[in-house]
Amino acid sequence: MSPIELVRLSALMDRSQGRRGIAVALVDGPVALDHPDLAGACIRELPGKTKGTCRLADSVACTHGTFVAGILFGRRGSVAPAICPGCTLLLRPIFAEAAKGNGNMPNATSEELAEAIIDSVDAGARVINLSSALVRPSAKGESKLEEALNHAAHRGVITVAAAGNQGTVGSSAITRHPWVIPVAACTLQGRPLQESNLGSSIGRRGLSAPGEKVSSLGANNKQRTFGGTSAAAPFVTGAIALLWSEFPGATAVQIKLAVTQAGVPRRGSVAPPVLDAWAAYQVMTSAQSGRELS
Repeated sequence: MSPIELVRLSALMDRSQGRRGIAVALVDGPVALDHPDLAGACIRELPGKTKGTCRLADSVACTHGTFVAGILFGRRGSVAPAICPGCTLLLRPIFAEAAKGNGNMPNATSEELAEAIIDSVDAGARVINLSSALVRPSAKGESKLEEALNHAAHRGVITVAAAGNQGTVGSSAITRHPWVIPVAACTLQGRPLQESNLGSSIGRRGLSAPGEKVSSLGANNKQRTFGGTSAAAPFVTGAIALLWSEFPGATAVQIKLAVTQAGVPRRGSVAPPVLDAWAAYQVMTSAQSGRELS
């Protein structure tokens, strides 16, 4: 089964490539904007300490950012899932480029993430994709991060965050925030990946998405196959962007509930259910029909 089929995105992708008016913020590494499979994407670079365009094509930051961008905004028919290429990408890099690394999830401080979230919200993002591990957590930093996530919630911006790849059971300042949708990684059979973080808040409010054998864009026009929660999170982000494109008048609460409550019921597990994008679409369709009849 393909990653797209596992989360039942195919039918929704057949309906839409996304609307330009739905802006998705990618808080990640810089992106190889010269990649031919990103040529048609509407991309806005937000000001920040890190530039949006890659300088070092083989850096972990560039590889990671380009890979995630491809899942969301790659050209339909390319090697990437290309979930919502018709939406607008707000590029807000936070990972500095360095020499080649081991390919693990890049990390950032709480303060850096908080600043990027606020910038994304203020730039008009409707949904934010976070695929970052936290380093050097501090009480002050986590307080700033909570304030930033609260800012997103108050402005009706949905935050989707990778749960992390340490294989632990627990939570972080991001995954335990009530407005965040934490995303765990699963196999193509829907079982949790061994390295994916799990926990009560993740199981209660989060979703699982493919984190195994996901192919997307790489720098230097190369295909890359990657895994983990960084690869899983944009499947949820992309589904939200397509749902909002189909139902532009919906509130963030309506979209968030449709995505997280549709499909398999929750059983109090530390592992969340697998995203069911088509079930979420049906929930939104039923709600729309109900309003029209009332």
